[in-house]
Formats: sequence, C-alpha cells, structure tokens
Amino acid sequence: MKRLVIVVALALLAAPALAQEQVSTVDEVVVTARRAEAPIWQVSRGDSTLILVGAIGGVPREVEWRPDALEAAARRAQRILFPQEGRASVGDVLRLIWRIRTIASLPKGTTTADYLSPDVQARLEAVMANQRSDSWRTDSLVILSMDLMSDRAGYERGRTRNATDVVRKVAREARIPVRPVGTVRGDEIVDNLITAPPATYAPCVEAAVAAAEVGPAGAAARIADWRARRVSQVMEQPLERALGLCWPWGDPEIAPQLRRQWAEAVQTALGEPGVTMAVAQLRVLAEPGGVLDALQAQGYEIEGPDWKAAEPAAR
Repeated sequence: MKRLVIVVALALLAAPALAQEQVSTVDEVVVTARRAEAPIWQVSRGDSTLILVGAIGGVPREVEWRPDALEAAARRAQRILFPQEGRASVGDVLRLIWRIRTIASLPKGTTTADYLSPDVQARLEAVMANQRSDSWRTDSLVILSMDLMSDRAGYERGRTRNATDVVRKVAREARIPVRPVGTVRGDEIVDNLITAPPATYAPCVEAAVAAAEVGPAGAAARIADWRARRVSQVMEQPLERALGLCWPWGDPEIAPQLRRQWAEAVQTALGEPGVTMAVAQLRVLAEPGGVLDALQAQGYEIEGPDWKAAEPAAR
C-alpha cells in the first residue's frame, strides 16, 4: 500500500511537468513550421493542435525552396494526414485499358467545336496554331486540358518536389504514423471518366486555354506566390484556376467526395491530443467555402497567412 501511495504521488508531481513539456513541444513545432517556404496555418482546440500545410503540385525539382523547417516540424508531429488514395483492383485497371479509346477521344463524329463556345474555340485554335497535327480536335476534353496545362502553360508533371513529397519522406524515415484522409475507389474513377458527358469538362478547357495563353511565366509566378505565402494570389493564377476546374477537383461527382473527406478528417484531428500535421492541396484549404472558411465560421482562431482576396474598397 505504501508503494502505491508513493507511485501515485510521483505521478501527480510529474503531471505538470509533462503538461508543460507537451505545450513546449507544440509551440516548438508551430514556430518551426512557420519558417517554411509554404503557407501554413495553426488551429487549436483544447490539447489538440492542427497544422495545415497548403501544398501545390507541379513544383519542379530545380526550383529552390527551403523545406528544412517543414521537415523539422514534421518530425515532431504525433501523426500526419495526407491527401486521398485511389484504390483500384485488377478488374478496374483492365476495364480502363479496355475503354481507353472511349476516354481518350470525343464521341465519333464530334470535335471540340461541338462542346466549346465559339470564342473559346477561337482562342484554342490560336493556342494550337503551331501544332503539326490537328488530332487534338478530337481528343477528349480531359486529355486536351491536361496537355494544354503541361505543354503550353508550363505545369510540370515529371520530376517534382512539393510539400507532400517532403513531408512523406520525413514520415517514412522517422516512422511517424500517417494516414490518408480518405480513399476513392477505382471503379468510381473509371465509371466517372467513361460516363461523364464531354460538356462536363468545357469549363476546364476554357480555364486551361487561359493558362496556356499566359504560358510558363504564369506557372513560375504561381510557384513564387506560393513560396512567399501570397495565398490569394496563388488562387487567382490562371493555372491554379484551371487545376481547380479540371478533373478531379472540377468533377461534379468526385470533387464533393474529396472535399467532404477533408472536412471530416480535420474535425477528427481536432479531437485528437497532441500535434497533427495535415498536408492538403492549397485549393482545398483556401478556396471560398473551403476548410479554412469552414473553421473560421465555426469560431476557431486561425493563425497563419491571409487566404482571402482583399475586397475592393467601396467608393
């Protein structure tokens, strides 16, 4: 009995020190993360702290940005959340291969002019004027938009190194528990790509044409704004607008599912003690009605860069 009393007394004496250590750890993680060249926000509830990292895709490896602080902060997190994973069965892959022609081309006898407005079609013609082949006229609008962004607008799809890659590497090396915020079934993706009417992606192509008209300079400006934490400027870049309107984020069936999974994951993380780091697509966090807007509407105090565009001053 005497030993039990001593153990309990020691535990009670140690509790304040452990609490202080936890607070110091949280503060250290937050302060470290804010030094990273990426938009980062902190949200707290009780003994739960959520660090939201706004990531963008298409950051070439040769672009210099300092991920050291982000790496250090990730090593001190108790858990890390990553974007959704796609899970496809062998049957899904075979069905996709079998229907690849359907996905890659517009319905027989139609061209882009049947789905785009005359103005957008004329702008597309100007952008594609130096193409040796006019096969793009019958490409599916999904494929065409991807080609416009990568070949004309400077979006890098090859050797990239963005915030998600950096944090994932740290988590693997430090053996930090990780989980995706959700999954998307392969059969849903295949069915979506096969059955969606081509006109669904007309807004995507229009946005991709706008990004192509700006060219690679727009892609470089987008990355520079991201590194400088100019969030609203990133969101206004033509390339970022196109990425938000194209598949999957502009898809009327897949996109709501992705956004709902992020909203649910954020609420779950705010109920877990300690520090959770979540690496999300910047548009999911900062878009109107996105994660940050929802948290603000719920009364949370959000620390980090402004994410809303300044409203024009009234005359």
